Amino acid sequence: QAQLVESGGGSVQAGGSLSLSCAASGVTDSETLCMGWFRQPPGKEREGVAVIGRTGITMYDDSVKGRFTISKDNANTLYLHINSLKPEDTARYYCAVDFRAGYCIPRRVPSFTYRGQGTQVTVSS
Repeated sequence: QAQLVESGGGSVQAGGSLSLSCAASGVTDSETLCMGWFRQPPGKEREGVAVIGRTGITMYDDSVKGRFTISKDNANTLYLHINSLKPEDTARYYCAVDFRAGYCIPRRVPSFTYRGQGTQVTVSS
């Protein structure tokens, strides 16, 4: 049973940068392991933003390409670095893990099997 704990959120001004972390425990190694981030803006639906597969291959939603960078370390700590923050990036950000084949794409992340409690990011203009 994977357990995920996010950290690093906060309030920042537009144009700034922020790094989020997700400490993952109980994540077993698997060829289909996929880790990702999704967000939920206030009053809106959840949206997947990025994924990283077991081999380190990454994929991003078109809306965040060039500004968001997903990465992970050997201890399965997941990171999301966000540059050039915009007010529309304001959301609660969640990390998530799944092992199902074919699920490692951004739009699937909101339906991943395991997710954390999230961390709030608020961007002011």
